[in-house]
Amino acid sequence: MMSILFYIFFMIPLCFLTNYIWLNQFVYFLLFVLFMLNFSYVDYFSSLSYFMGCDYISYFMILLSIWICSLMLLASEKLNKENFFFKFFLLVLLFMLLSLVLTFSSMNLFIFYLFFEVSLIPTLMLILGWGYQPERIQAGLYMFFYTLLGSLPMMVSIFYFYYKFNCLDFFFLNECVDSFLLYLCTSFVFLVKIPMFFVHLWLPKAHVEAPVSGSMILAGIMLKLGGYGFLRLMSVFMIIGLKVNYTLVMISLFGGFVISLVCLRQTDIKSLVAYSSVSHMGLVLGGIMTMNSWGFYGAFVMMIAHGLCSSGLFCLANITYERLGSRSLFLNKGLINLMPSMSLWWFLLCSSNMAAPPSFNLLGEIMLINSLVSWGLMTIFMLMLTSFFGAAYSLYLYSYSQHGKLYTGTYSFSLGFIREYLLLFLHWVPLNLLFVKSDMFVF
Repeated sequence: MMSILFYIFFMIPLCFLTNYIWLNQFVYFLLFVLFMLNFSYVDYFSSLSYFMGCDYISYFMILLSIWICSLMLLASEKLNKENFFFKFFLLVLLFMLLSLVLTFSSMNLFIFYLFFEVSLIPTLMLILGWGYQPERIQAGLYMFFYTLLGSLPMMVSIFYFYYKFNCLDFFFLNECVDSFLLYLCTSFVFLVKIPMFFVHLWLPKAHVEAPVSGSMILAGIMLKLGGYGFLRLMSVFMIIGLKVNYTLVMISLFGGFVISLVCLRQTDIKSLVAYSSVSHMGLVLGGIMTMNSWGFYGAFVMMIAHGLCSSGLFCLANITYERLGSRSLFLNKGLINLMPSMSLWWFLLCSSNMAAPPSFNLLGEIMLINSLVSWGLMTIFMLMLTSFFGAAYSLYLYSYSQHGKLYTGTYSFSLGFIREYLLLFLHWVPLNLLFVKSDMFVF
């Protein structure tokens, strides 16, 4: 792991070179390939050092982090053209990647908590520094205080863990703790991060005000930190989980259904995709809370699939916004007449968002539905409604933006740049190729 960290550290001088964006891009992709080849499929943990290491979960999460960060750079060409503090932007991006790699590779609960919180800072800098409207300050504060409120009780629970286990390594946290207060203190920060219905209000605000790179990292990685934390710590809360998890499952499924209805009322493309993230992650949370193996694997698969799919939809929203200067569905109509080749990508990513085959989302949803129905038969009604309305808002997004009467405003008749098609290709292809190798994700 130290080799990967040194690699990221030595990328810092690259941020200060002028007109070397493609060299930066190449170095990010090279890091992805090197890390992918670095993993041992035989051992449980590989790349071990003093407090860092990779098992299957953290390995795929780090791969996803590197991939999304490299695509963030590819999506932010406009900042480079306008020379809008682009060198500082590259530095923030690198700091973001470093904090995420350290979060996912830490084998110690306190180190995990530390970098979990550190990753908030570069996200906040992206929203405040490169956001679109003055409301970005309010959105940043929402995100900051929601996370802060949830994370302080967790610090107290970490002290208790050390008192009880005399160690904070994940490997030694192997005894069940039967305390509702401790469970609430530890879980609340993850529930805010996922985000669960009722504590989700920061997410649509942050997405709408964030630049495209901020939205990509929020949807692609930040929401997964909560799920990753639950996957790591759920073994400690097996006993108390059996008593109280049914409440969280019900809230998640009900929230997924309500948010699906909210999506159908959105007029802002970015806002619609942001709310759809809440709906999908509600399903993930429900799967984790059933505490069976189907739920565990299904949540893991869905987190990776959603990271790629949602990030791609934000890229599409940005491509349209850069040309039209608006994200309103009332103005973004009839795009199939102006950019027919881009409409194909709209269709492919919207269909992946509604879990159509052969997307990786389908595998995740099948596993999560299996998990939830086996946990309680009554969940089938909420799952039916969530799945149906999930398909409904994906079709609504596609049909409203691509069909309809053309808006007669000024519009660039460019059919898109190669960079944009490459960006969408690199979102969609892994999302659908992973389905072929789905046996990797059922250990």
